[in-house]
This record gives sequence, structure tokens and C-alpha cells, in this order.
Amino acid sequence: MVATVVIGMQWGDEGKGKIIDLLAETADVVVRYQGGHNAGHTIVVDGEKFALQLIPSGVLHASVTPVIGNGVVIDPGVLIAEIDQLQARGIDCDRLVVSPAAHIIFPYHVALDELRENVRGDNRIGTTKRGIGPAYADKASRVGVRMEDLLNPDEFRQKVAAALEEKNTLFRSHYNHEGFEPEAICEEYLCNYAPRLVPHIANVAEIIHDALESDKDVMFEGAQATFLDIDHGTYPFVTSSNPTASGAGVGSGVGPLHFSRIVGVAKAYSTRVGSGHFPTELPEGPISDHLVDVGNEYGTNTKRRRRIGWFDAVMARHAVRLNSLTEVAITKLDVLSGVGDLQVCTHYEVRGRESYSTITTSLPATQTEIVAAKPVYEKLPGWETLPTNARTRRDLPTEASYYLEVLEDQLGVPITLVGTGPQRDQVLFS
Repeated sequence: MVATVVIGMQWGDEGKGKIIDLLAETADVVVRYQGGHNAGHTIVVDGEKFALQLIPSGVLHASVTPVIGNGVVIDPGVLIAEIDQLQARGIDCDRLVVSPAAHIIFPYHVALDELRENVRGDNRIGTTKRGIGPAYADKASRVGVRMEDLLNPDEFRQKVAAALEEKNTLFRSHYNHEGFEPEAICEEYLCNYAPRLVPHIANVAEIIHDALESDKDVMFEGAQATFLDIDHGTYPFVTSSNPTASGAGVGSGVGPLHFSRIVGVAKAYSTRVGSGHFPTELPEGPISDHLVDVGNEYGTNTKRRRRIGWFDAVMARHAVRLNSLTEVAITKLDVLSGVGDLQVCTHYEVRGRESYSTITTSLPATQTEIVAAKPVYEKLPGWETLPTNARTRRDLPTEASYYLEVLEDQLGVPITLVGTGPQRDQVLFS
């Protein structure tokens, strides 16, 4: 049995889609286990770009069964649109399987998300306003509606009406919003969405376990990344689920002993979208502009310009620990070409009683300490270009190979894959 988990080591947008797509060539089942359509994976195949939001990246391989696990929250309209877009481009989505226990996003979740973010003012979290957090909140409050409820229209109507009885009071009294009519929502979901999605609903846990027991390769893909984890990320500027490797079991119904390979994905530098602290962030200027332009650093879904910074080995080491990583994939090494001298954060200087006096190689325990920490950098020589046909480290400029050696030494686990360009085949194995 081979069960592989692929997770992001930073704040998302690390290029997980490309790594998942590459590893999915030998997979039989690919499982998305958390998050919603606030996440996205962009994959370039033969010059053609695929921007996926909910459907696992493995769908691009005809031999793969793509699975949406119970830990995902689903906007049915978005999922149907994604299915239609893929099928219009010749990608078969009939094999897509959706867990009956996955929760549904409704228009009232989206409205709550937007209203709450707007009233925060300068304290905005940076949510995508797509209803993800409120849907997870309903799940935790045990008033959520699940995909399985589409199979029972009467129960579906009862649950939506019960949820809106409380929420409409909140909308009208606190937000001066007219609220939502439950019957109108039920009509849309039961008449327009259910006929399209019910055929995809199946016993996901059984499908995954049958595959594992048949010695098939199963891959679990995380959305977002380690430091957006609701428990282990830079709270409160996080997502509402667990993108860390431990979330793979919870979000799919698989026990921890099955996970034999855990691959962390990190960019050769750092990026972040939205609010929250970012120790190695660079000010806007020639270097950050270069990385944004060459790396196309704009959100797959949000289109927001990403914040840019140097590689943070302190946070990356913590990601190695949190996820029990067995190996690391570094992406976008080519984007650093032509930047000049590079920097890698190897330590933090943490405030003592009177000044920044304590050096730590570990991530501080509290958000207050992380915000106050100052990065300590190691300066490294840069390189001008990477060969487009590089397939091993020996094919790289000496400076690029040395850069990878430093990262590997800092992380303490092997770097086995390196992305050297946006195309599917622009990757080297080391």
C-alpha cells in the first residue's frame, strides 16, 4: 500500500498542483481532503493552463479516480461550473466521486463571510468572502447541511429552514440585511444542483480503503498550506480547516498508519496573500517586483498580488516537524534567476527583556513572539539563468545547486523534486 500526502509548507500558492500532477502519473486515486473553492491549483500541460478549485488535480490523468473527501466544503454551483469547464476541454469528470459527508456552502454563508469581513475594517483577516469559514462554523455547530441531504429533499428543506431561522435574525438585527428565503434556496439547490451532483455521491472512505487494500497508490492533496492551518497557522489570519498532513486522515476517513510518504512543497522564496505577519517580507521594489512579474505571483482565484519575501527556513523547519515530512519539493527555482545575491532566513532574533538578544532556530510558540521576531539571513550568490532542459542538479549552475544544498541542510530532509519552470516537464529529480 502506498498512501502519499502532498501539502504546502508556507502560506499556499507553492505550486502544489504541478507536484501533485507529476506524482499523480502513478496514482490510482487522488483525494482532496479539506478546504473549499478559496483554494486553487494551477497546472500547465502542453502550454494549456488548468486552474482547479475543488476537483483534485489528478483529474487530468485519465487513469485516476478523483475524490472529494468529507473534509471539503462545497459550493455546488462552483463545482458544477468546474466540471463543465473541464469537460468542455476534453477532461472526463464522470469518474469524480464526492463524499456524502462533505458540507454544502449556501448563499447565506457567502453573505455572512462578506459582512463580517467588511465590519472588521483595518482588522480584516483577508478572507476570500466565499463562505468557507461560515460553512465550517455551521459544521462545528452541528447545524450544517451535507451533500447526502441532497438525496432527501424533505430533510434538506427542514435543515435549510432551521439554519436560516437563526441566521435571518442575525442578518436583520445586526447587519441590516434582508436575509434569505429558504424555499428559494431549496428550489435552486434541489432542482438545479442535485440532479447534476447526486450521481457523484458515493462512499468515499470505502473507495479509498478498497484501493489501499488492493495495493493501489492513493494520493491526498491538501489545499492552502501549513501556516494557514486553523490550529497551527498564523492565527487568526488562517483558513478554517486543517491543511496539514494530519488533516488528510480526518478529511477522508483514513487512519494515520496508511500514510507512508509525506511530501512538503515550498517555493524557492516565500509568498503570502492577504493579511497576517510575514517575517521575511520584502518591501515593494525591484526584487519583489521581479519575483511577482516573473513568477506570476497573483492568486489563482482572487487575482490579488501576492506579498513577496525571502525563503524562511525557520518556518519551513517547523513545517517539516508538524507534517512529519519525508521529503520536500522546491518549486519556482527559475524565478530567482537574475535577481542577484539571494538571502535565506536561517534564524530569528527574539526580543529579550531589553533588546533583541536571543537567537532561535525554532519557531516561537506564540503569535506575539513571531510578530516581534527579526529574521537573521545567510547571504548566497545568485545565478543568471537556468537551463530549460535541466533534469538533475548536475545540470544546474553551481550557485543554484548550492542554494538547494543550503535549503536541504536547513530543512533536515531530502529535496527530491525541483521545479525549474511552469511547464509540466520542467522539473528535475534529485
